[in-house]
Amino acid sequence: MHKVVTFGEILMRMSPPNNLMFDQTSGFDASFGGGEFNVAASLSNFGMDTEFVTALPNNSIADCAINTIKRFGVGYKNIIRQGDRIGIYFLENGIANRNSKVVYDRKYSSISEINKEDIDWKNVLKDATWFHWSGITPALSETAAQSCLKAIEIADELGIPISTDLNYRSKLWKYGKHPKEVMPKLLSYSTIILADIDTTMFMLGKEKVNPDYSKDFQIKEYFNEIQTLLPKAHTIAMTIRNIENASHHNIGGLLYKNKQLYRAKTQKVTPILDRVGSGDAFMGGLLYGVLNFSDNYQKTISFATAACVLKHSIFGDINRVTVEEVMAFIENNGSAKVDR
Repeated sequence: MHKVVTFGEILMRMSPPNNLMFDQTSGFDASFGGGEFNVAASLSNFGMDTEFVTALPNNSIADCAINTIKRFGVGYKNIIRQGDRIGIYFLENGIANRNSKVVYDRKYSSISEINKEDIDWKNVLKDATWFHWSGITPALSETAAQSCLKAIEIADELGIPISTDLNYRSKLWKYGKHPKEVMPKLLSYSTIILADIDTTMFMLGKEKVNPDYSKDFQIKEYFNEIQTLLPKAHTIAMTIRNIENASHHNIGGLLYKNKQLYRAKTQKVTPILDRVGSGDAFMGGLLYGVLNFSDNYQKTISFATAACVLKHSIFGDINRVTVEEVMAFIENNGSAKVDR
């Protein structure tokens, strides 16, 4: 039985209802989510044992976040209660030709003030079979980056496979470090990475690239270069997203393993209810496939892409679909027939 442990921040999300703009609304819909928790929640929905590790203040709003974690069946026993505030982000959901907007209010959040000695990672990871982190956590603060590195080093020491979603957020890297100063060492331990090629090269401090994702030979060359830079990364995956407008995306997926490139069929996604968390849905689907589909990499990338596509129809950060619903989507070629 696999147990996946994830580490990062859970935030309170505030969204105007019905695609209203910030200056139109008289109220906000509140919910909770965050990249690494979203992955754990997806895997829990898929029937897997998961645990989410974070830091939260000891107040009623943080209690609401923990209740969300409980509701999705994700373990929470190693969450530490310290600091003064939970991070918040405000999301204006775009529609048609108006793009979405995000405003962060997460400075001085509990997780950003965490120290690397605050969590007993050997104890936390003693029964884990997988560890997952994302590039959001080391972007929050230098101490959060140090805490993330310690977790990764102990997971590696214990022989636990490690995955990461690069999740570059330019608005978060504000504490004086560039990603290329922090991310290469953190990524050097990862066995699976989720990221597009240009973001990976940027975080590794390499020259800007502009890959043509329609050309398999070119994609393979870039993935080979990434694996030379990150020798433990035996699997690389990414979504292919072509954006027509805020309400219409075309989404596919790529997986590179053993010098072979696997593609998932591109799906037309329109209308889009909520795209936030769709990358986390892909990551959750990817890990589920890696851990449950043996060496069937085509099935794995098809499952991850389908999970991502379905998330666009669900409000909030968290993908709520089951394995059966993802498989039905694949088998019906995304036709969304009524389940009678």
